[in-house]
Amino acid sequence: MSLWTAQEAAAATGGKAGGDWQAGGVSIDTRSLRPGDLFVALKDVRDGHDFVAQALEKGAAAALVSRDPGGADPGKLLIVEDVLPALERLGAAARARTQARVIGVTGSVGKTSTKEMLRIVLERQGRTHAAEASYNNHWGVPLTLARMPADADFAVIEIGMNAPGEIAPLARLARLDLAMITTVAAAHLAAFDDLRGIAAEKAAIFEGLEPGGQALLPGDLEVSDILRHAAEANCSNSASFGAGEFDHKLTDLRLTGDATVARANIGGNDVLFKLSVPGRHFAMNAVAVLSVVEMLGLDLAMAAQDLGRWQPVQGRGVRERRLLDPVDPELSFDLIDDAFNANPTSLVAALEVLAASAPRDGLGRIQKGRRIAVLGDMLEMGPQEAELHAALADQPSLELVDQVHCVGPLMRHLYEALPPHQRGEWVATAPELVERAGGLIDAGDVALVKGSKGSKVSLVVDALRKLSHPLPDGNEG
Repeated sequence: MSLWTAQEAAAATGGKAGGDWQAGGVSIDTRSLRPGDLFVALKDVRDGHDFVAQALEKGAAAALVSRDPGGADPGKLLIVEDVLPALERLGAAARARTQARVIGVTGSVGKTSTKEMLRIVLERQGRTHAAEASYNNHWGVPLTLARMPADADFAVIEIGMNAPGEIAPLARLARLDLAMITTVAAAHLAAFDDLRGIAAEKAAIFEGLEPGGQALLPGDLEVSDILRHAAEANCSNSASFGAGEFDHKLTDLRLTGDATVARANIGGNDVLFKLSVPGRHFAMNAVAVLSVVEMLGLDLAMAAQDLGRWQPVQGRGVRERRLLDPVDPELSFDLIDDAFNANPTSLVAALEVLAASAPRDGLGRIQKGRRIAVLGDMLEMGPQEAELHAALADQPSLELVDQVHCVGPLMRHLYEALPPHQRGEWVATAPELVERAGGLIDAGDVALVKGSKGSKVSLVVDALRKLSHPLPDGNEG
């Protein structure tokens, strides 16, 4: 199926197509490129022009370039003045030609999980297009738009930021029918004066609303007034969600070791739903998703049922059982991989999940199952980074954790604030803990690994996986 013809892509980008081709997709990476894709030669860490020949060899229909890279068939080049603005124009053209209802998702925590929940519940109610991975930045949003089929019914666009002024242009490019904010938390504080500055930036997503668009925002934050005023300034139809008296509210929650059972009132409708993983934060994301479904006038009961099919993606809270002995399924431990990102809000949520988990006794060397946390630095926290790390020691959920291993200079502040009986190891870098991975875990334990991506605690996740085996049936959940 053709997504872009040479003529359509040339008209959209203002470029010159050297031949007559059709592209079924759009790619910026030769490693994931599929035959028939239009390869976009972006400049990032590497210059995409260096990979044009490889992309064409792998079957790319054509390449979007700002110059002839040499050695390529001129008939397969779409030459533009500058590649990134051309990609933005391609995304804008894709948005202009579709009747899809476009939902934008931003927030300090939970963007990707919420986006994936929306994908799951919307795909049974219409043809749904959503961003891959965390494609939420200055190239990820236009790339997601450029990949959108013209006949899509729904599109879910994740929009992120690292600094002030980034969200509004992306939201305007996406021309949103509904814009939602998951939450506002102390993330990227190094780039903002305070939490209110972060809230103002998140609220800029409402500037991308189309006429008649709708806004959804969390109502129970200390900065909700900023979000509400921004929503009212950009649309006449806004709603709030949360655990209090809001338009859409979480009314009951029960966490077990491997599930979340919750009840919500969504626009006056009582809804019961179950998630296949534990987490209060996941439940609140689900309430936001059901709110979107109700605001779009879709089938709420079907959406609540389909939430049970959602699973967190790797590095964002996925839970798996790992065998220490491939022939004895009892000799196993549970691993919670939440190593993709961290800030105080998401770390507290992860600790709550760990606290609700049930270790199993009588299985390993120690004979007592433990709750173990491996915590890496929370980065970009600004001038208060030391205090924010130390303050984690006061979290009630942490009292139920048997052992805490800390990774990085910032987590040293938490380590020193912990009572001696909870202190595991402190290391300056993740590779140091990887070398001792064999001594971190025992049968019956539940281990959480959480940290900012730059702390590289994902290396500890990899080490624990290498020490163990997946369940024989391939079901690691």
